[in-house]
Amino acid sequence: MRIAIFSDNFYPEISGISDSIITTGKELAKLGHKINFFAPKYSRKNYDLLKLPNEEINLGENIRVTRLTSFPYPTGTAQSRLVIPCGFSLSAVKKFNPDIIHTNDIASMGIEALICAKFLKKPLVGTDHTPMVEFLKYSPIKGKFIQSMISRYDALYYNQCNFVSSPCNAIFEEIEKFGFNKPVHKALSNPIYIEEYKPVKNKWSLKKKYGLFDYSILYMGRLAFEKRIDISLKALAKLVRKYPKIGFVIAGKGAVEKDLKTLTKELDLENNVKFFGFLKDKKDMVGIYNACDLFSMTSIAETQSIVMMQAMACKIPVIAVKAWGLKEYVNEKNGILINVNNPDELAEKIEYLYNNPSVSEKLGEGGRDFVENFSPIKIAKEWESIYEETIKSYKSSR
Repeated sequence: MRIAIFSDNFYPEISGISDSIITTGKELAKLGHKINFFAPKYSRKNYDLLKLPNEEINLGENIRVTRLTSFPYPTGTAQSRLVIPCGFSLSAVKKFNPDIIHTNDIASMGIEALICAKFLKKPLVGTDHTPMVEFLKYSPIKGKFIQSMISRYDALYYNQCNFVSSPCNAIFEEIEKFGFNKPVHKALSNPIYIEEYKPVKNKWSLKKKYGLFDYSILYMGRLAFEKRIDISLKALAKLVRKYPKIGFVIAGKGAVEKDLKTLTKELDLENNVKFFGFLKDKKDMVGIYNACDLFSMTSIAETQSIVMMQAMACKIPVIAVKAWGLKEYVNEKNGILINVNNPDELAEKIEYLYNNPSVSEKLGEGGRDFVENFSPIKIAKEWESIYEETIKSYKSSR
């Protein structure tokens, strides 16, 4: 098959969407399919933010990347770009002649994908990665009216697709309230590199290597408002007087990094918090996962959380909030769920796991068992089947 994949989020932007579609695309390419990613063109500043070379990513054989001129848009990554959706990709898509088009956004590149599908008469698959209502903070216009309009547009957009997926069922439950009525849809996990993210035995030597705390709580990912990393800092502040060897590790870059460092000082946590910034080297990412004892995910806007799943792959127990997709991926076998925006409850659960290492070990084992269901090749083959069935259904309906 020839597959055109559209996304507003792509390399070099810090994004679970970018990571997941690139991983799936590479696996599909290994299966012999031709992939063409259509994405915004990023500026040198976007690459410099992460100290990456200002050059196109090489994704290997059978994959090409087509970039469209874009402009910056303020979000939690401090990297986001939008394309003016006027069908500028139409010529390139027509030349590529895909069997199917896959859209991952409802904004600029999503509209481009829709234009191409309609004009070129190609089947359109959509993945709804994002609980849009949680991102209104970044909209220049706010309020209940705009929230309703965006949710209705979200539903209307995905009604144009021939098949719709999302990492979680919570997304479907939400957009169904606003008119989503597509019968062909399915919750489908993003892929997890379980062979790259796996547990190691030398935890204490890794703690020493990275200068971590005796008991280290980890957050890894972009530093954005909706991630509510401040809740973990506030929970830590309640624990350190009783347990001075507990610390919080923050790995990532984003719009609220300065705010988090300010809050760290205000809470007198400078000796118990370590900021690593963006980790370019995957070995360091895996090393820090394995050097830590607990993963904290207090985000209010996750349909799954790739970083949380990577932590599970490394047998790290997780504490996550009961929001969107997190409550579908965390259960009593791999972690603990708590209420949203509740540092007291988070502190209580951290203390419980700190004092019960056998429980932590059992949850870590359960997490590894769980994520083994989501290897890239398994997810790619599932998409292969979805694409084939959608193409077949589309042709028979014409």
